[in-house]
Amino acid sequence: MKLSQVRELLNAVVLTGENHLDDEVYVGFGCDLMSDVLCYAKEGAVLLTGLSNKQVLNTAEMANMNSIVFVRNKVPNNEILELAREMDILTMTTKLILFECCGILYEHGLKGANLS
Repeated sequence: MKLSQVRELLNAVVLTGENHLDDEVYVGFGCDLMSDVLCYAKEGAVLLTGLSNKQVLNTAEMANMNSIVFVRNKVPNNEILELAREMDILTMTTKLILFECCGILYEHGLKGANLS
């Protein structure tokens, strides 16, 4: 699925990294616990989270994820958005809750991390 489709399905607004909308993503990972992201997320997954701090960007970079969707209308401050631009990470925000986002994306073919 292209990240542009993620944007459409979640009715999300792009904050940074619009140049990545044509990138493909095959796995999603919804989580607010960044240690779990590091342990279980797949490389290249889109990260869905309600956190909007610097640790989210650092975690995404360490996990080789180049896209983040902030749920519940969360919008990081300008310092975080500037860092996302420097890191070349696509960030979006949606009014939907994490549960809804994961369900919508899964229903449309995006897989989650397989922990087995």
